[in-house]
Order: sequence, then C-alpha cells, then structure tokens
Amino acid sequence: MTSQLSAALGTPVPGTVPLLRSLTVQRPAMSEHGLLDYITRDDSLVWSRHGEGTIGFGQVARFESTGPERFALAHAWWDAVSDAAQVSDPLDLPGTGLIAFGAFAFSFSSTYSSRLIVPRIVVGRNETCSWITYTVSDPETELSAEAAEAELAALLEDYSPEHELGEGLDRLVAGQISEQEYKDSVRKGVAVIESGAATKLVLARDAVAELASPIAVAQVLRQLVLRYDDCWTYSVDGLIGATPEMLVRVRGDIAEARVLAGTLDRATAPSGDSRYAHRMLIEDEKQRHEHQLAIDSLTEQLGPLSSGMDAPDEPFVLQLPNVWHLASDVKASLAARADGSVPSVLDLAEVFHPTAAVCGTPTKEAGRILRELEGMDRGPYAGPVGWIDTRGNGEFGIALRGGVIESPTSVRLYAGCGVVAASDPAAELAESWAKMRPMREALGI
Repeated sequence: MTSQLSAALGTPVPGTVPLLRSLTVQRPAMSEHGLLDYITRDDSLVWSRHGEGTIGFGQVARFESTGPERFALAHAWWDAVSDAAQVSDPLDLPGTGLIAFGAFAFSFSSTYSSRLIVPRIVVGRNETCSWITYTVSDPETELSAEAAEAELAALLEDYSPEHELGEGLDRLVAGQISEQEYKDSVRKGVAVIESGAATKLVLARDAVAELASPIAVAQVLRQLVLRYDDCWTYSVDGLIGATPEMLVRVRGDIAEARVLAGTLDRATAPSGDSRYAHRMLIEDEKQRHEHQLAIDSLTEQLGPLSSGMDAPDEPFVLQLPNVWHLASDVKASLAARADGSVPSVLDLAEVFHPTAAVCGTPTKEAGRILRELEGMDRGPYAGPVGWIDTRGNGEFGIALRGGVIESPTSVRLYAGCGVVAASDPAAELAESWAKMRPMREALGI
C-alpha cells in the first residue's frame, strides 16, 4: 500500500502510512464564544459553524495527490492510516478520535495538490460536549490528557499578530481573468447553452488581494466566523473562507447536503420591501430553474446510494450578510453495501463532486466546456473542503466565498455564477463581486 501510494505521488514522504497513537478526552464546556476562542494562530486548521466544529494544530501526517484518482488515493491512504493507528476514543462521536482535514482540487487537470492533513492536536465541540484529541507519531512521546493540555496551552499563548490596515495601500487587482474577459466568457456560455450543448454553466473568475503587510489568517477567520455564522468557516493549508454550501455531511448512516443555486445581492435591494427576496428568487423563473437543476443533479447521484431520501419540493431563502440564496436541505438514509458498511463522507464527496451548482448541467459536459471558456485553473476553489474521521463520518463543504494564500501578502479570491440562457453578462459580473464581498470585508479591503 505504502509503495503504491508513494509511487502515485512521486515522493515517498507525504504518501507514507505512519503509525499513529491518538487519545481523545472530554473537556469542560467552552465559553459562549465556542471555538472562536481557539482561532488564534495563522497555521491552524479550522472547520467551524455556530461555535461548533473542530480546530487542528500541528501536523503528524500528510497526504497529497493530483489527477483523476486523487479521491481514491486519498481514501486508500486514510484507510491505511486508520487501520494502523492505535486510537483511544471513549466518546465515540463524529469528529472525535483520529481525524484528517482535507482540501481537494476542483478539476482532475488542476496543478493544485489535493491533500489530507492529520493534526497533532484537535479541539472540538458539538451540541453536547467539548473534547481534545492528541495524536503522536513518536512511540516515545507521552500520550496523556495532561500532555495534550500543556501543549495546547503553549500553542494558544503563541498567538499570531493581527494585520494593520494599509491606509489605502491594500488593494484588489485583476487576476487571471479580467472583468471584460469574464463578461465575454458569459456571452460565450450563453451561446453554448442556446446551441443545446449544455443547460447551465457555472463560470468562475478570480481577483488578487495585495496587502501592504502580511495577512493575519486567524484575524480573517475570526471576522468570517462573526459575520457569517450561518456558513462553515474553513482553513486548510492556505485555503480559507466561509462557505454557505454543504456538499455532504455523514453521521453514521445518515447523509445530508445543503444545495444553493440562485443568488441575489443584498446591497442593491430596495429598502422597506420585505418580500423583495421572495419575489426575486422564489417567484423568478430563471432562479428557480437554476436551483432545480442543482437539486436534480444531487438527488440523481444520491438515489442509488440511499434507502430513503427527503428532498423538499420548495426551496427556502437563505439570508446572509452579503446575499440571499435559494437553498434546499436534502437528507438521506444510506443503503448498506454487500459487506454491511455504508459509504463514507469521502466516498460521497467523490460521487457528488462537482455538483451542478458549481459546474453546470449536464455536469460532465459542463466541466469540459468550462476548461475551454474559463481560461484559468480553479485550484481548490469550488472543490470539497472539510474533515473525515476513522468511522467515515465527516463534513465536506464546497470551497466557496474564499481564497488561496499565495504569499504572505497575496491572496487569490474566487467567485462563480450560474449562467443559463437568460443570463446577462453585466449582472453575472456584479454577482461575482457580491460573492467576493465576505473575503474583501474580512481582509479590510
């Protein structure tokens, strides 16, 4: 197994299967701020929503892969690590015990290395309790609650400095795709749709935040947590953001997803019109059509893997500080396989990705068209980001409303919009700016 994975990676270091020892201990209840109190270091791994989730510190194991087999190789490595590990986890809850944080490239053709990272220390919280997990690779290292708490305390004392606003020196510049090029791509996308080659295309663009002083990642994440509490704030190895869209969550034999498609910028909404979002989203044929394509794509893929599914007939309006979305929550009971197991969160992430909401319809053909029209490598943008535990539980969101740190003072931001036959290039460009607003605000630009 180890040699096969190492050969696939082209390097033996990230692909080795370490012998890990892991201990999970319940902790006293956290403060009302929840995990926010622990987002103090720029190098942390973060997955947080409503004060719950997991935060990782350090790294004891790492896996990287590229290409069309990136999910399968990561899954094989994680299975091998899980089988070899000595795990003491009396809580036996989703997210306790040994876990890995992950971020995957959107496309099989991307140069971005998809990755799984096993932290040395994890602090977690759910609706019932809090915990700490301590994982070591050195057989001589003391594995105890006292050692874990002492190391965590030292890490939290060594907090990262905050970023001082550059007094006008911080700026946002064009990325690989200019505004005009993006509008041209939207026009070409509409022409492709009118030709019948696709029903929907999700076209993305980028912009680069250039800062006068090094980015304070922890500060940005805290801003996202406070402003976008209904989103899942994430940080995995330089990929940061707050996504409103859950690709898949697995708890035992229950899988859930939150599908978003259909967007309305709140900055342009008239004041005093309480039904504006409902009228422009729920009652708008274009928005409902775009949303239904995303729902149909998910349920079609989930159906063969489930023994029962709840997919609502009517979407709801999700209100975020920057935009409104049409949203639907889908829930399914997973069908057991021949060996009695059910698909893991990583299995389902591979099956569901890419969704129609971030790629288009039909998905395979839309992906091919995007590679021609977009003119850029999305990297991990719109790819799965989240975590998995040794029981196959986990959460993978879609890496939206975020960016990739490319240097200490440079962050590449991404946004994409669903294009259908009725799309207007100028409106899609404006929507893309609205979707970049969370990161721009958090960065202070």
